Amino acid sequence: MRVLVFGKTGQVATELQRQAPKDVILDVLGRDRADLSDPEACAAVIMNSTADVVINAAAYTAVDQAEEEIDLATVINGAAPAAMAHASAAKGIPFIQISTDYVFDGSGQQPWTMDATPAPLGIYGRTKLLGEEAVRAAGGVYVILRTSWVFSSHGANFVKTMLRLSETRDQLSVVTDQVGGPTAAADIATACLAIARTLHRDGAPSGTFHFAGQPDVSWAEFAREVFAQTKRDITVIDIPTSAYPTPAKRPANSRLDCTGLAAFSIKRPDWRASLTDVLKELKVI
Repeated sequence: MRVLVFGKTGQVATELQRQAPKDVILDVLGRDRADLSDPEACAAVIMNSTADVVINAAAYTAVDQAEEEIDLATVINGAAPAAMAHASAAKGIPFIQISTDYVFDGSGQQPWTMDATPAPLGIYGRTKLLGEEAVRAAGGVYVILRTSWVFSSHGANFVKTMLRLSETRDQLSVVTDQVGGPTAAADIATACLAIARTLHRDGAPSGTFHFAGQPDVSWAEFAREVFAQTKRDITVIDIPTSAYPTPAKRPANSRLDCTGLAAFSIKRPDWRASLTDVLKELKVI
């Protein structure tokens, strides 16, 4: 199976490169070959490719900065996936788009189902929703995979931030009224490869699916687990979101109903076990 991947240095793309088995040939595109600010160029790469499946693991993910760089975020998160999906449909090959819990407004306490009505709070979520809508409208075989709270041993993420801050502090204030499922990039990559195999083999089922680690926790609880596993004597002080204002609003409820992934025989991973793997790779346990 030949898989064309947009995004070379991101957390998920990095894990795709590390995990791909010998029978999966990856063609991983960096900005030098596919700049997402040029959607038509991205489409041209697909049209000239011999790939069996396309995965878009690239995005504009600077949530706060997106509030200022609206046009750029719209092109990268909206127009680029649209062009990719249309090109994939034209070639008759499946397209996998990674999306986000930020398409929801975070209300309530129940997990968001796959068919729940999106209502993003900020520009990042709105532009990712635009990308989702375009992928569905393209007319090809597709999977939109929404995920949340991504972490790994590389790139910028919550786990690495907590470890860095704990080097110079003995207590940290962490938000406790935002709840979701931390998700290892390695687990997302595994899910994407499993979905790609099914789509390549069967051409179905198309649709929108959720994938996140379990159990659902607050950011504060996530931080405590990081420090527990690394045996760092750090006091985590619970604070409300209102005590840590940011340019972009974050959803309070990022719980995702992942039952739909049974169609691909994929189960929710325990993020605590995945966290152990990441911490071992970072050589802090």
